[in-house]
Amino acid sequence: MPRDAKKPGAARVKYPIGFKLVGIITILLLVSLGAITALVSVMVSSDLRVTAEENNFSVNKRSASEAETTLSTVRSSVLVLLDTLNAVGSSQAALSRQAAAFFFERNQDIAAIVITGDRELVNNRFFLANELESDLVGEFMTRQREAVDRSRSGETLLLNAAPIFHIPLLALLFPWQETGAEEVVLILFSSDSLNDNFGQGVNSSYMINDAGDILVHPDYELVRAGANVANQPFVETLRESQERNLQTLYTDRDGGRYFGAFQKLSVANAVVITNVEYDVVFEGIAATTRRNIYLTGAVLFVSIVLIWLFSKTISRPLKGLTVVAGQIEEGLFEQNLVSKSRDELGVLTQSFSRMSKALGIFGRFTNREIALGAMRGEIKPGGQPKHGTVFFSDIRNFTSISEEFARNYGDESSDRIVAWLNEYLTRMVECVEKTNGVVDKFIGDSVMAHWGTAYTSGSPEADALNGVRAALMMREALYQMNKNRGENDPANPRIRIGCGINSGVVTAGQIGSEQRMEYTVIGDAVNLASRTEALNKPLGTDILITEDTWNLAGEHLITEEMPSVEVKGKSQPVRMFAVVNFKADMAIEGQLQPQTLAELRDLLGIIPPDLSKVNTNAEEKKYKIGSGE
Repeated sequence: MPRDAKKPGAARVKYPIGFKLVGIITILLLVSLGAITALVSVMVSSDLRVTAEENNFSVNKRSASEAETTLSTVRSSVLVLLDTLNAVGSSQAALSRQAAAFFFERNQDIAAIVITGDRELVNNRFFLANELESDLVGEFMTRQREAVDRSRSGETLLLNAAPIFHIPLLALLFPWQETGAEEVVLILFSSDSLNDNFGQGVNSSYMINDAGDILVHPDYELVRAGANVANQPFVETLRESQERNLQTLYTDRDGGRYFGAFQKLSVANAVVITNVEYDVVFEGIAATTRRNIYLTGAVLFVSIVLIWLFSKTISRPLKGLTVVAGQIEEGLFEQNLVSKSRDELGVLTQSFSRMSKALGIFGRFTNREIALGAMRGEIKPGGQPKHGTVFFSDIRNFTSISEEFARNYGDESSDRIVAWLNEYLTRMVECVEKTNGVVDKFIGDSVMAHWGTAYTSGSPEADALNGVRAALMMREALYQMNKNRGENDPANPRIRIGCGINSGVVTAGQIGSEQRMEYTVIGDAVNLASRTEALNKPLGTDILITEDTWNLAGEHLITEEMPSVEVKGKSQPVRMFAVVNFKADMAIEGQLQPQTLAELRDLLGIIPPDLSKVNTNAEEKKYKIGSGE
């Protein structure tokens, strides 16, 4: 199990005292003010809806009346002109032209009058004022042949001419008999007056013909584009209705809600529609509701502040203690707690502070990670077989260095050597912990650590590789430390170490008594790791691994095989390998990159030994540790 697989956080309080008080006040305020707001909304909404519908219907009737008056006036005026022209006759052409000129002088909104037989009266002033060509009249007649045929059959039609003329212009077509022939009268006239009357505002009116084409609309772009609204739900409703006028609440295809009223005109089956947005009608109620919500929020805020001021003297110390308890549970034993309160919570906080300091002191004398693992249930009581990787390291010539401290500093030597040693051990422990290993113990200047026992990186291969990685990190750390040390500096001498690593099955568990217990590993694999470390000095190496570790991690390492070692209980000598570096695919950027043992010895200042004179089996019994043999 990886070291960080389980890290329980501080226990969470589901229902803090402050939240309970805030919740009670919040419920009371929301229920009371919410009931008032709902009551006002229900009572006012009904009256407001009736008023809005009546007003919308009135605006629609007024707009429809203005439209019908305009259309009837245009038609009547043209009929008077046509009757006058017929009475004058074709023999009085000059008089006819004068009558037409007088007509257009008094009806400047009429652009042209066309009788499909052979007569076309054009208001030249209108076309000049709007920078239009009179030829557009003929083009319009050509495009509207179907409408002309329908009108000749007896229908009165109202069309939108704006898409051709690019100004607000309507075309009124109705049947006409002249000299016994069935003809059609086309009147082109401006719709500006209707646009002004319909206007824009809360209630918006527009006019359509029987085909659903928009004829007059506050948004002129819809008129110029020749928009059609025949497929709109409200238009479909009015076309199916037998009523001449009606008001209803409807939803358009975009999801907007409107009060809609319509009035069918007696001229050309045109319809005037007036809409008002539902949300606009009830905006006043919505504003009142918002004000009530703001009031509720303000009262609620003041209440929360007062409750918080009351409850924080209880909840804040408790919350702080809860957080500290969670941090202690995660292994952060030493916590600085300060309380100015003199009540029960103040006494509890002071007691908690003293307890955390005691735990911090205790944590320095035990393996904190192991203690936490046991507390979390990750490490069970008793021994367990584990396939682990065991590491030993030792400072070269430590006895001579200690004697040198004593000669140079006398009574201060103990403090100085401990400080020097602690700086070294701190860096070495960091290397072990960063690679998911466990520091088992310090044996004087020696370090014992293991991987894959209390924690595993997933496989024996990964644990073995982590053990070697830690040793290479130690080499780099010492190399950097020694850069700042003089060759013969008595206060801060250079440090050289030897590291021995072996992999195999060990017995891991909590060993000791009821009064004193530690988590450690024992077995032949541990003994061989210790013995491997001791071989570094005679073999002129700094990191030695056994063939068991080499079999697990060797494919990633640059190594050189050293003389084998005879081990009791094994039929064949155990092969030994000096670790030079990681291979290129795993090399750590910025660290030492030796490629051969000779290059490594040169970097570390190790004198190559005469291997022919080294007896690797000479001191086997000296390195037995906890084997039970």
